[in-house]
Amino acid sequence: MANVKQVLSDKAWARWTALGLLAMAMFCSYIFMDILSPIKDLLQSTRGWDSTAFGTMQGSETFLNVFIFFLIFAGIILDKMGVRFTAVLSGAVMLVGAVINWYALTDQFIGSSLDVWFTNHLNHIPVFDALGIAPFYEGMPASAKFSAVGFMIFGCGVEMAGITVSRGIVKWFKGREMALAMGSEMALARLGVATCMIFSPMFAELGGDISVSRSVAFGVVLLMIALIMFIVYFFMDRKLDSQTHAEEEKDDPFRISDLGQILTSSGFWLVALLCVLYYSAIFPFQKYAVNMLQCNLTFTDVAPDSFWGGEMVTIVQYVIMIVVAASAFASNFSKNVSLRYAMLVTSIVSLVIFCYMGYMRQSAGTIFAVFPLLAVGITPILGNYVDHKGKAASMLILGSLLLIACHLTFAFVLPQFKSSPVGGVIVAYLTILVLGASFSLVPASLWPSVPKLVDSKIIGSAYALIFWIQNIGLWLFPLLIGKVLDKTNPEIVEAVANGTMTAEQASVSYNYTAPLVMLACLGVAALILGLVLKYIDKKQHLGLELPNINPDTESIEAEVAAAEE
Repeated sequence: MANVKQVLSDKAWARWTALGLLAMAMFCSYIFMDILSPIKDLLQSTRGWDSTAFGTMQGSETFLNVFIFFLIFAGIILDKMGVRFTAVLSGAVMLVGAVINWYALTDQFIGSSLDVWFTNHLNHIPVFDALGIAPFYEGMPASAKFSAVGFMIFGCGVEMAGITVSRGIVKWFKGREMALAMGSEMALARLGVATCMIFSPMFAELGGDISVSRSVAFGVVLLMIALIMFIVYFFMDRKLDSQTHAEEEKDDPFRISDLGQILTSSGFWLVALLCVLYYSAIFPFQKYAVNMLQCNLTFTDVAPDSFWGGEMVTIVQYVIMIVVAASAFASNFSKNVSLRYAMLVTSIVSLVIFCYMGYMRQSAGTIFAVFPLLAVGITPILGNYVDHKGKAASMLILGSLLLIACHLTFAFVLPQFKSSPVGGVIVAYLTILVLGASFSLVPASLWPSVPKLVDSKIIGSAYALIFWIQNIGLWLFPLLIGKVLDKTNPEIVEAVANGTMTAEQASVSYNYTAPLVMLACLGVAALILGLVLKYIDKKQHLGLELPNINPDTESIEAEVAAAEE
């Protein structure tokens, strides 16, 4: 066994470094994806974006992916050109879209020739208008239209990056701790959600001068870092292929018959539909979550010259968040029992401090920032369990149940605590933490199941199809939530129109019950599909409930490690 030659992916440090590069890039992209979510109220008061305009713009992220079938082409590019080329391409596309998005929200855009052009054009798009799926509409602010164009381009890049990262993880971790790797990647990426919730309002209100473009500029800088991460990964991936004497996937040509092989799998369709239902109940919600909290909780103004109203508290709270995430995540890997419990205690105490600071800041954004923190701690546990014990389909069912409970709590329980500042915040924190935990069940169980359903040569296309189906929901539901909010709050729309209510007052006065019930219904549908998937898995022996790690692979790696010692 001493003569067994290890390649780069056989070495734990190397494959986890590759994962770190991919995860860091997705971390940056997740920040930009929701960079405008915590400042919806500022967009309404400074740029005139009502809920319909905001929802239409946010839904535009996936428009080209869904209706121009860009994601399908991205899957073909991935299968033909390989992981490393597609990773760098996706990073560049994201950056181009982000720069356009940023310019649309700058003061320089106001009154420019572009502003005039977008005001007078793209109000009616014949085919898309007839189908009711147009990404623009008459009366939509020009800044929202141009921002939507940038977000469409960014969306092409970020979804291409998503399928590329999934394929890259399969390449480096197949037969090893794949569920743990995918779960860990998503755990780090979702810290991006907390990061943007904390920093986006801070940059928008920096120095007391409100400028929403500063928040977007922060995201643009991070996407430059993401592109660098992908470039570094490019060289690592090329080194791996040189060691295995493997050619990149581009030498295995894509065939239309490959799609037929994917589409005829009932297991694939159930996983894809579960994905669209589950993600549609989470990602669109994230875009409105801060505003939902602003409308359902009672906040008091914090003195701007105090510690809680200053800018330093943002940095301090973010550092504490990193301590929470790092100690919770690392505790799963410590073999020393005392050290493990010490890290858990550190994480719990830090989490309590983080929540207290969020309450003292009286900021909905800093309250929702707790969303991914419990997920970071339990994702390795879930990933490890799926890798060694299986039960992926069962975890999807559990995730759906938690999803339903959380959205119904937001809809009916949280509003009852509006008159109780402390009680409302406690209910919000607990519900947000549980929702984040339920979200961690998906990457740990759903994504590692795809390689069990399709041939490894067409995994890129399979992920692309799943993401394409998912993107239909991610396009539709931000738009639906915005429209439902305006339709179920006609008195607010009318008050703004006749001038009896300012846009600033209107932005924190919505009743969110109807949209939240709609999202809970998606959870019910996901629960039903999860039960069906478990039944079909048992009947057709798809292997979804089986472990990901091959015991033979573990024993061989152990022998190699022992021989090297």
